[in-house]
Amino acid sequence: MSAAAPDAAGCVLYVMGVSGSGKSTVAAAVCDALSAQGRAAKMLDADDLHPPANVAKMRRGEGLNDEDRWPWLRAVAAAACSTAGDGVAVVACSALRRAYRDALRAGSGGRRARFVHLAIPETTARSRSAARTGHFAGPTLAASQFAALEPPATDEADAASVDATRALSEVVRNVLAAADLF
Repeated sequence: MSAAAPDAAGCVLYVMGVSGSGKSTVAAAVCDALSAQGRAAKMLDADDLHPPANVAKMRRGEGLNDEDRWPWLRAVAAAACSTAGDGVAVVACSALRRAYRDALRAGSGGRRARFVHLAIPETTARSRSAARTGHFAGPTLAASQFAALEPPATDEADAASVDATRALSEVVRNVLAAADLF
C-alpha cells in the first residue's frame, strides 16, 4: 500500500481473518477511531448476512464450502457498497481465500477496497472462539478456517496482515496504517 493516505471517501475496509481473530471487535474499534477523526464510517458485520443454512451448518461445527460462500460474498459486497456511501464501510468478513477477496473487489462498485488480515495462531483462534458466547462459530471450526485461509499475497497491493495478538489499541493503529486510512 502507498505511503500517503488517499481520501477514504467511498472506501470499503475489510477486516478479515479466521473465526476468533477479533474481526468484529477490531472493525468496531476501527470504525470508532475513524469517526473520532471526523470521518464518516459505518461498520458492517458480514456474519449478519449469512443465510440460515450457513448458520445452521456452522452451529453443527461444519465448515462452509465455496457453494455456501459465493452467494454470501455477493451479499456482503452489495451491503458494503450500500453501507459505505460517501464514507468508509468497515466490514468484518472472513475473506479467507484470495478468490473471495477478488469477488469482494469485483463487487466494490468502483469503491476502493482494502483488506487487513488479522493474523493469529490457531490455538489463539480456538481459545477465543471457546470463550465467546452467543456466536454460531465455535472452536471446532478453527481447523477448517485455517485450512481455507490464504493470507494476502505480496502482489495484493490493497491487502496487508497485522498481528492480532497485540493489545486492541495497537491492532487498531496497525489496521489503520496498513489500510492507508490515517
